[in-house]
Amino acid sequence: MLSYWRLHKYPIFFAVACMLFYWSFAYNLERTDFAKLFMLFAALFFLCFKLIQFEKWNFKFLLVIGILFRLIFLIAEPNLSQDFYRFIWDGELIKNGINPYLYTPDQIMEQRTVVFDAMQELYEGMTSLNARHYSNYPPVNQVLFALASILGGGSVMGSTIALRLLIIFADLGVLYYGRKLLQNLNKANHMAFWYFLNPLVIIELTGNLHFEGVMLFFFVWALYLVSKNKWQWATVPYAISIMVKLMPLLFLPIFLKYFGLKKSVGFYTLVLLGCTVLLLPFYSPVFVHNYSETVGLWFSNFEFNASIYNVVKKIAVSYFEAKPWELIDSYGSILTKAIIVIVLLIAFLRKNQKMTDIITSMVFALAFYYFLSSTVHPWYVVFLLGFAIFTDYRFPLVWSCTVILSYYAYSNPDYKENLWLLAIEYIVVISFFIYEMIGSRPKKLYFFKK
Repeated sequence: MLSYWRLHKYPIFFAVACMLFYWSFAYNLERTDFAKLFMLFAALFFLCFKLIQFEKWNFKFLLVIGILFRLIFLIAEPNLSQDFYRFIWDGELIKNGINPYLYTPDQIMEQRTVVFDAMQELYEGMTSLNARHYSNYPPVNQVLFALASILGGGSVMGSTIALRLLIIFADLGVLYYGRKLLQNLNKANHMAFWYFLNPLVIIELTGNLHFEGVMLFFFVWALYLVSKNKWQWATVPYAISIMVKLMPLLFLPIFLKYFGLKKSVGFYTLVLLGCTVLLLPFYSPVFVHNYSETVGLWFSNFEFNASIYNVVKKIAVSYFEAKPWELIDSYGSILTKAIIVIVLLIAFLRKNQKMTDIITSMVFALAFYYFLSSTVHPWYVVFLLGFAIFTDYRFPLVWSCTVILSYYAYSNPDYKENLWLLAIEYIVVISFFIYEMIGSRPKKLYFFKK
């Protein structure tokens, strides 16, 4: 025991410091206190780097502390997001036999279609924006919400703990299949800990209960099966990944050259068939209208932590007297078309004949989408980070550090963003992205040495 302490005293010290910082983050932080939020996050990111630097080959040590960091949040109420109230609300509706895609929370409260424990607490906890719109969470997400509500016994805290445990298990799955995929790609498997120990991942997923990690678990599992030439089996977790969050749909064209035409048709058919099967229990004549209307809002109504969109908006409003509410609607329509074109160009112009080529193309596709998008919540970066670790590109890791600057908006009652801070965030990220594209390869950098 004493010899172990002598060998690992600094990593143990760093781990204890992280636990204290995570405790403060979970139980003593108001999201309006940006200075404290920023300092805690910066300290955690630095300590994460030191832990991986010292113990990157000590799997058990990093696994245990990664689990402990997450368990600190077990009974904490999410303090950076109110989305979990809607998650539990949808789960309670399903538990009571109500399709969450058919009624808004406002309609449920007005019509008293159903009554359940904690109904008022959940309704008051979610944002008014959430309350007046139909659910936009895909079917597998809904099933997990319902499972958490059942396990939670009708209490908000019980359901919160159940959601948190599901997310922790998903992160363990990402670590498991991530390490196996890294080995298949002849890359150092300790790179998986840049996901598992990343403060953004722990805070936004385990802490704030976002389901990007669950989507990523099924997605990485599917990629691992593809890398083992088990593409038929890969269609099952791939379809589930889509039905947790829709984002993996974006990458389907990128597989065309890798599989070839005949195999691609089979892959796409099985994936879409799987999605259809998962969707059927929730289908109704008005489902498509309600769901597409809600999803469309993300492209035409919301703005947060944007990069290129903010530049376009500044120019359009300042020099062309454009109206912001009309601009974002038009921009959203153009963005959808632009992303389709970009993904098709990446699919057809890049080689995409090796697994590393496929994943690198996915990194480019999602990065371009985020750079162009009008809304990039911090937890969105988790998905990009989660499969970028299988490539030589490290700008998503840099982004997972700088994206915390966007939370300055929550320090203001009207959620006004600080464009200077956003400029710093994106100048750093895009500069590093360009450097990796045209400069020295990231493997030559000591900070990211593999």
